[in-house]
Amino acid sequence: MYTFCSYSTDFEVHRNWLAITHSLPLSQWYYEATSEWTLDYPPFFAWFEYALSHVAKYFDPQMLVIENLNYTSHATIFFQRLSVIFTDILFIYAVYECCRCVNGKRAAKDILEKPTFILAVLLLWNFGLLIVDHIHFQYNGFLFGLMLLSVARLCQKRYLEGALLFAVLLHFKHIYMYVAPAYGIYLLRSYCFTANNADGSLKWRSFSFLHVTLLGLIVCLVSALSLGPFLVLGQLPQVISRLFPFKRGLCHAYWAPNFWALYNAMDKALTILGLKCNFLDRTKIPKASMTGGLVQEFQHTVLPSVTPLATLICTAIAILPSVFCLWFKPQGPRGFLQCLVLCALSSFMFGWHVHEKAILLAILPLSLLSIQRAKDAGIYLILTTTGHFSLFPLLFTPSELPLKILLMLLFTVYSFSSLKSLFRREKPLLNWLETIYLVQLVPLEIFCEVIFPLTPWKWHFPFVPLLLTSVYCALGITYTWLKLYVSVLTERISVRQKAE
Repeated sequence: MYTFCSYSTDFEVHRNWLAITHSLPLSQWYYEATSEWTLDYPPFFAWFEYALSHVAKYFDPQMLVIENLNYTSHATIFFQRLSVIFTDILFIYAVYECCRCVNGKRAAKDILEKPTFILAVLLLWNFGLLIVDHIHFQYNGFLFGLMLLSVARLCQKRYLEGALLFAVLLHFKHIYMYVAPAYGIYLLRSYCFTANNADGSLKWRSFSFLHVTLLGLIVCLVSALSLGPFLVLGQLPQVISRLFPFKRGLCHAYWAPNFWALYNAMDKALTILGLKCNFLDRTKIPKASMTGGLVQEFQHTVLPSVTPLATLICTAIAILPSVFCLWFKPQGPRGFLQCLVLCALSSFMFGWHVHEKAILLAILPLSLLSIQRAKDAGIYLILTTTGHFSLFPLLFTPSELPLKILLMLLFTVYSFSSLKSLFRREKPLLNWLETIYLVQLVPLEIFCEVIFPLTPWKWHFPFVPLLLTSVYCALGITYTWLKLYVSVLTERISVRQKAE
């Protein structure tokens, strides 16, 4: 993957983490707060930064000085870019393993139309991952590599390897807890129960305590390696407080396009209506902190304010149907992937302080389903187009505008053309309403990037482009989440009827 020149706050985030892990003893890693970008990833990622720091010192040792805040030498940026490219080797290998798991029975005259080739392109050249890692700058590539490799191992029935990889992944970045229910249920259903009845139901006598014990040992050993040193130091509560900073508020600085973006927008609209109709007292209304682009707690004005517990309950309720489907009608790796995507989407929709980049957690595994059935391909096209468009605000400088539009167009055109070619004998992948919705992204982008900056509104309402982007994309992602759920439930009912 090629890397582009750009700068974001994530450069300073990871430079600071390099400096912390290199310059301080283990006991101070999760206490150091010279920079606002404190270490808030699990210990395995901290050790990853520690390992990188011993290479970084040969490029520019000044980047490893904690007090050198916002240090951006050319050698520092070059090293950080190079480290992302190097660690993407794991992602490339994971894509190769996933392609090996794909059913290649669909006939194709040209290699470019083969499902495995299409899948490889959809994953390796994913627009969202490209801009987040190689323009905005993060290390999502090798993390998604771990996830996809674990998925491939489960599809290959190498359950212990898959469980080990996912356990390690959780201790690199805890956002992958979003999909932990899918892994847990699938491993319990497919590995711990070694046989099913003729109708597909559980054969309870086939339960293997040995397999459960092996899975438990993997989880305990990985957790001990990661958290054990901090437990011995009596610092586990401090680590947990860094990993789960609930005081950051319901939404990220850029609203993720989820249910809470719609909820916030509705609260804002009701507030404006209430003021115009004199139902609300202007002096008692808090300032518009939730549209200030800041990471902080805020109170809603009209609608009830949302607590972390409320988001947890909503997320659990949203995930439960997919988990039940996986338990009672597993349908092998396909059922697991469906549950994984639904868990990721449900957590994205209702989670606390969700980052807009978390949509990739659903888009990438959905790529594996998109080449199997036309219905899944249609859902993928809506989700990937909407989800990728919602990432546009990450690249906000004028010089990046043509680049992100070009890359988005290239990936979108390939996605539509390749999947339509793959399912050309079936009905259209999108209906007319879905097509209209996606086409409207074009005038929305023109307004946000071209027209709005030329108006005086930009000085008084700078958050409007972000608000419009988040709310409009939230509608599409919510629709995709509901459509995927209906598709999965319908498929399960159909399978059950055929069995009867």
